[in-house]
Amino acid sequence: MKAAAVRVSCDSLVALGERSAGGRAIFAKNSDRPAGECQSLVHVPARKAAAGVRLRCQYIEIDDVRETYAFTGARPWWLWGLEHGVNERGVAIGNHTIFTRDAVSDIGLTGMDLVRLALERGASAAQAAEVIIELIERHGQGGSGYHDAHWPYHNSFLIADAREALLLEASASRWALKKAPALSASNHASIGTDWERLGHDTIEHAIARDWWTEPTSTRFDFAGAYRSTEVVPPVVSSGRYATTCSALANGQVDVAAIQRVMRDHYGSGDVHLPGATPEDERYFSVCMHADPIGTTTASMVIELHGDERRPLLAWMALTSPCVAPYLPVFVGVPLPPDLARGGEGPETGGAWHGFKALLGEVEKDFARRAPVVRDFWKEFERDLVADTLRAIAGLPSQGEARTRAQREIMDASWQRTRAALGQITATAASL
Repeated sequence: MKAAAVRVSCDSLVALGERSAGGRAIFAKNSDRPAGECQSLVHVPARKAAAGVRLRCQYIEIDDVRETYAFTGARPWWLWGLEHGVNERGVAIGNHTIFTRDAVSDIGLTGMDLVRLALERGASAAQAAEVIIELIERHGQGGSGYHDAHWPYHNSFLIADAREALLLEASASRWALKKAPALSASNHASIGTDWERLGHDTIEHAIARDWWTEPTSTRFDFAGAYRSTEVVPPVVSSGRYATTCSALANGQVDVAAIQRVMRDHYGSGDVHLPGATPEDERYFSVCMHADPIGTTTASMVIELHGDERRPLLAWMALTSPCVAPYLPVFVGVPLPPDLARGGEGPETGGAWHGFKALLGEVEKDFARRAPVVRDFWKEFERDLVADTLRAIAGLPSQGEARTRAQREIMDASWQRTRAALGQITATAASL
């Protein structure tokens, strides 16, 4: 593997019920990765393991647990871990690259490992956070997060359930944890003096390295001590972070409003219009088109209602959400095969590569083709949402009949989407 150019990844936000229009928590994440890296969806059922079994993660083995929870999420084709996902208990997690003053290890648990492990093991947001904390303190963070280059990095994690939202920022094995009814995360440490908990030697470590010299009467500033801007300048994440924070501050949000945020390109809204330079915040929009620094290759928005009688429905977009619809995906239910298929190249098939082909057509002339594609998907998505919600209202209350009906809804939605994808790809190519 060659050394990496500067790379960053991901924006997330969460609004608990008190900050949402419907009174239920909403979690969202954009995964920004290399532009050509397939990121298909994955469903992993609950499992049981015997005592003493070891679990192979991306680069290291750790002790397994006796029982896990089922989860659904998005995974780069070559990784064991996830960029983001939701488990059957209604815990949603996403990770983000952050840059700190600590050295990054060539071996350890990747941020994607930690997302998957916390989803497998966490019955609540608080429990999932404890899983990550325990694992990074024992095993550390490390190993490259990229298939084509050597680029290990530190991580932050946005973690939420129906009742609680947590931001965990980790530098090597040190960390800070923040809790709030609305939170955003991007590619820099943002927890200042507003932390709720710190790792056991987080302050002492910073003092020993002269990163923190304030008097003991001043509350410790985690970002002030640990954040580094030497590798990546603030402009890379400052605008994106301001956009997601502003969206949460503007009042009661709903799923549709959050989807618009995940498609945001600043003044041009949900249609990307190239032209900004890397010195301009607008070059790095929430819906990213900035390869090799970062390109949005998957997106997820989910309402976390906490009602076990209702299905957990995630809305997943493959590739850039500005040229793709959000598709309905039931958490913990086997996926349509096309959504879970996809390897390194387009010959491996699957839905992700189909949407990537559409994006490739749009990229040939964003100004002309992107508005047509976006208008097409707006109408399609509106009908898809309405039909999905009607179908959910008629679901059986429980058991195999319910699971079968959920699979039928997803299958029908994908077949409908596949036909539409072929149509709009041909239209875009003809413009």
